[in-house]
Amino acid sequence: MAKGKYQEWLTPDGVTRLEAWARDGLTDEQLADKIGITATTLYDWKNKYPEISEALKRGKEVVDIEVENALLKRALGYEYTEERVEVSKENGKKSVKTTQTVKHVPPDVTAQIFWLKNRKSAVWRDKQQLEHSGAIGIENPFAGLTTEELRKLAGSDG
Repeated sequence: MAKGKYQEWLTPDGVTRLEAWARDGLTDEQLADKIGITATTLYDWKNKYPEISEALKRGKEVVDIEVENALLKRALGYEYTEERVEVSKENGKKSVKTTQTVKHVPPDVTAQIFWLKNRKSAVWRDKQQLEHSGAIGIENPFAGLTTEELRKLAGSDG
């Protein structure tokens, strides 16, 4: 089959490759290039062939979840075990010493801000929208004056 023909991508192997490429983080434009078609054609295929659309969604969903988990982990901070291997030689004898150290990564404020602005945007977004109902409470002291009286006050004869 010629490169870029949709039938090739509806086979089990084709669907698996599309899902894997999406899981690898390729954008729709990059996917289209890999298939040998334009991005517009890929968008058409996604609309016409649910197998293609679903494969790409499944692949992207896995990566999205992994990134969400990594962002949350970074926002909250975490610990990990670092292993160091030291090889030394004494009197012709080789010895290997392994040392494990628990390291702490503190919570990241930038990750916390990003998480909150996206997950709780009504509370944490930069632009707050406030609504006011009712009168402002400032009265116009010139409201009852005629045009002639206003001109006199302004110092104009008119």
